[in-house]
Amino acid sequence: MSETIETEAQIASAMRTDAPPAIVLEGVNKWFGALHVLRDVNLSVATGERVVVCGPSGSGKSTLIRCINRLETHQEGKILVDGIELSDDLRSLDAIRREVGMVFQSFNLFPHLTILENCTLAPIWVRRMPKKEAEELAMEYLTRVRIPEQAKKYPGQLSGGQQQRVAIARALCMKPKIMLFDEPTSALDPEMIKEVLDTMVMLASTGMTMICVTHEMGFARQVADRVVFMDRGEIVESGEPESLFSDPKTDRLKLFLSQILRGH
Repeated sequence: MSETIETEAQIASAMRTDAPPAIVLEGVNKWFGALHVLRDVNLSVATGERVVVCGPSGSGKSTLIRCINRLETHQEGKILVDGIELSDDLRSLDAIRREVGMVFQSFNLFPHLTILENCTLAPIWVRRMPKKEAEELAMEYLTRVRIPEQAKKYPGQLSGGQQQRVAIARALCMKPKIMLFDEPTSALDPEMIKEVLDTMVMLASTGMTMICVTHEMGFARQVADRVVFMDRGEIVESGEPESLFSDPKTDRLKLFLSQILRGH
């Protein structure tokens, strides 16, 4: 990136706006039966901030991101998204989900609908957008992710990388304030990963608030304002990518980075 923010203090200064934080987690705990998967997690994400969450398998990072969209429910603590607390209130949950887009490991496209229909379904049904307007919007975002020519095809006719770019365009069609990515490249062949990461880099350049669970450290260095490292359900370290990767403070992060870098 042309201007690298060097310290956490500079990050905080750069992110300081009159807007409230986009996402706040306070003392969040989550169990699956006896398994304690999130342990007293505290995290605040500023409006417009790009955060990458990394950590070993089973560290709780995907559960964390799913709790932010209430695809999983937390048992203790508080989560606020766009100033609204996540609760069992369906109206507040609907309001939050309208503002939060999510892209999964698997593309979750409807196989019986065309690419265009996949992208227009939610704007038409959730935002009550006229069909013609929804189609124009969908084509705008399919163009942005560089696959407008695939609009009339079905998901099964596209490569994995193309399907994941459709999933990103579909999420963008709801005009979310926040985008969540749960290991969006983990199901892809190596040659397809770059095209999806390039799409996410483009999206990051628009200033949208993003949280991305990923092992792609090159992407984290290029895009993230902050990297959060999780292990055993806890946030172990967080900071600006270059300082975190070059000078890890804990043995857990040192071990993780040595394994990741050796794998690359």
